[in-house]
Amino acid sequence: MNIIEWLKNRGIEVKDNKLIYQAFTHSSYANEHHSKGDNERLEFMGDAVLQLWSSNAIFPLKLSEGEMTRLRASLVCEKALADYSRELNLQEYIRLGIGEEKTGGRNKDAILADMFEAFLGALYLDSGMSSVDNILKEVLLPKLEHPESITYLFDYKTKLQEYVQADKSRTVKYVLVSEKGPANSPEFTVNAVVEGLIMGSGVGSSKKIAEQNAAKDAFNKMAK
Repeated sequence: MNIIEWLKNRGIEVKDNKLIYQAFTHSSYANEHHSKGDNERLEFMGDAVLQLWSSNAIFPLKLSEGEMTRLRASLVCEKALADYSRELNLQEYIRLGIGEEKTGGRNKDAILADMFEAFLGALYLDSGMSSVDNILKEVLLPKLEHPESITYLFDYKTKLQEYVQADKSRTVKYVLVSEKGPANSPEFTVNAVVEGLIMGSGVGSSKKIAEQNAAKDAFNKMAK
C-alpha cells in the first residue's frame, strides 16, 4: 500500500499526488536524486496548521492560559510528532537517501516529526482542514480527552511544594491509601500529607497521576 491508498482508506481523496509524496521526501533523498522537491517548505505550512488545530481543540477545556500553552507545547513537540508518525505507521512511506536509511533515519524523531508536519501541510494545501482534522482526531483526541494524564503539564506537586515552603521549610509526603482494580486497569488512591495532616486526596490510573491529583486537591484547598 502506498500513502495515497493509505489516505483513501481513511476517506481522504487526494487531488495532487505529487504534493503528498513531497511531504514524505527527505532532503537526503532529494539530494541524491538531484531534486528540489523535499518536504522542508511543507513543514512551514504544517507547523501553522498544527498550531491552529491544537489551539482550537484545547480552548474548550477551560484551562488557564499557562496550562493551555504547556498542553499545546507537549502535543506539538518533536517527540510527540514522531510518536504520532509511528502510531500511524507513516515511517513506512518516507523517502530517504541511502546514507540516511543506513543510519536509521526511518526511526529518528527529528525526521519523523518534520515529516508529520509536512504531511499536515500537504493535506491542508490539497484538500483543506477537513483532511487534517481526519488525521489529528485519530492521534490527538485521546490525549485531549485525558490531559490530566500528562502529569508534567500540570505539575501540582511542584506548585504545592513551593506553596508550603513559602513561609517555612515544610515538606509534602504522598501516602498510598489503596490500589484496586485489575492489572490492566488499576485505580490508585493517594493522600497528600503536610506535617501529619491530610491536605488532599487524589485518584488515578497510576501512582504518579494519583499523586498529581492529590497535590492539586491540596493546593486548591490551601491556596484559597
